[in-house]
Amino acid sequence: MAHQKGAKLLTWLFLAPTLIGIGVFTLLPIVGSLVLAFFRWDIISDPQFVGLDNFGRLLGDETVRVSFMNTAIFVVFAVALQLIVAMLLAVLVQSKMPSWLRGILRSTFFFPLILSAASVSILMKYLFNEQFGVVNWFLSLVNIPAVPWLTSGQWAMVVVIAVYVWQQFGFSFLLFIGGLASIPRDVYEASSIDGATGWKQFRSITLPLVSPTILVATVMAMISAMQIFDQPYVLTKGRPGDSTRTVVMVIYETAFRQLDFGYASAIGLILMLAIMLVTFIQFRLSRALVFYQ
Repeated sequence: MAHQKGAKLLTWLFLAPTLIGIGVFTLLPIVGSLVLAFFRWDIISDPQFVGLDNFGRLLGDETVRVSFMNTAIFVVFAVALQLIVAMLLAVLVQSKMPSWLRGILRSTFFFPLILSAASVSILMKYLFNEQFGVVNWFLSLVNIPAVPWLTSGQWAMVVVIAVYVWQQFGFSFLLFIGGLASIPRDVYEASSIDGATGWKQFRSITLPLVSPTILVATVMAMISAMQIFDQPYVLTKGRPGDSTRTVVMVIYETAFRQLDFGYASAIGLILMLAIMLVTFIQFRLSRALVFYQ
């Protein structure tokens, strides 16, 4: 009995640092933000309870509306492109090739993910510079005029999406590698005997069997994309106009530039609810779309 109590105490001692960290740096800020959404507070003066006024402001705030629209557009295209690229590369790497080449490709595709988003965005900002960027220099070699990548409302979001996908697809790629590796080889061999090859195998075997992994990758990719901040902030600062301003950028600017922490918390609460709603819808749809072996 004493041995069991000692084991439980030791277990809690090992868990304590993690639990304290989660409580102090995750749960406490979440609760604080939820409460602060109903107050007006600029750090300097005392918080003033305003009830639902902060949420009422959201309805008439054009900047917030545009930021949610930009975020939605970004999520749709970035997540779709990220998953498609990751899946295609995972299938390529899992195809017949020397093991040393497979290892090199895995490391190469995953490498961008370990880099700092801010440092990558700074580098990309120079590469896509209209005047001296390498991208426009290559275009000039084939007589294509310089493209205002970061100063045009038409191209700025495209660049933000491209930079984000380039850095983030490595995580989905690893998930798909694991999902593809778990498919028994005899399933493909049996289908080959029946005459199924190439696209037919991919559509009828690979996609259904890897669908649980696709669900996980999609959920995590969408949660991450809905919180996009680093790339648009460093690349464009939300410009031109508000064409690349995202919700998290608005939260940051409202809180730390305008010192309106209550209103920023209200925007953050709406974003959190949106993330929860999108995640809930994905899991509901998964009942009909995901195949579990």
